Amino acid sequence: MLDVRRLVLLRDLEAHGTVTAVAELHRVTPSAVSQQLRLLEEETGSALLERTGRSVHLTAAGHRLAEDTGAVLAALEQARERLHTGAGEPTGPVRLACFPSALVPVAAPLGEALERAHRGLRVHITEAEPETAVRLLLQRRADVALVYRYANLAHTGLAAPRHPAIETRTLRTDPLVAVLRADHPAADPAGPPVDLRELADTSWITAPPQTPCGDAVLQACRSAGFTPRVRHTCTDFAAMAALAASGGHTVLIPRIATDRLPPTLTVRPVSDGTLTRTIETAVRQGTAHRPAIAACLETAELLG
Repeated sequence: MLDVRRLVLLRDLEAHGTVTAVAELHRVTPSAVSQQLRLLEEETGSALLERTGRSVHLTAAGHRLAEDTGAVLAALEQARERLHTGAGEPTGPVRLACFPSALVPVAAPLGEALERAHRGLRVHITEAEPETAVRLLLQRRADVALVYRYANLAHTGLAAPRHPAIETRTLRTDPLVAVLRADHPAADPAGPPVDLRELADTSWITAPPQTPCGDAVLQACRSAGFTPRVRHTCTDFAAMAALAASGGHTVLIPRIATDRLPPTLTVRPVSDGTLTRTIETAVRQGTAHRPAIAACLETAELLG
């Protein structure tokens, strides 16, 4: 009998490419991953890996076994689902991972609606950016995740890769908007959407480089023909708004994060239609029909 945990490591090696990445995913050391993969080779009696210097690649047999692992895990998830089939009302805990800016407008009302509709459910929310949320799903420490994906990063190589063991559904589109002080020339509520070139000479507040929001804003500005002059960097959208209110700097943030802005700020749409992010629900393959998870997905879609 092959060890399922070792099969998961092999599958993740195929998906992520390096032992180090697999180790980070599972919060173990690279040597522990290598040891488990060697034991898997002994179990199968086959060479699953090719080692060239510090690099490790799957052999043809390794690729076949990694592909079959998906079916094995789906069967296990289906067996777990069958334990709940016929149980009637969804019960038990639902562990929801959610990125910070969706905690108040999406996760909180989702949890409230779920527990109101299904008295036997208990929702446990964990704050997690998409990459961490996917890791929690793969580690079975979360059942459902709310994640996002920026449209203008899809073809740049900066977008986070999709994991073959995770399936997603689009929940809503969340455009980025310009947050400007009311005295800014482009802040007129009756005016047309803001062309980013109108903001080229201003100072900016952005998320740090190599973060999805930071990269998305940088790519949009460069596509408009300029590189923003960044005055401040931070990841907290509320902090960005506070800094913009005090200093008159330009901010582009998701619309979902603009509910509680200082009164001196104005929200304006931008003309770049690619500057959006898609909010998605994510679950492990084979789990979407489990009663508690199905109820969570259905309620999320109803709330939009």
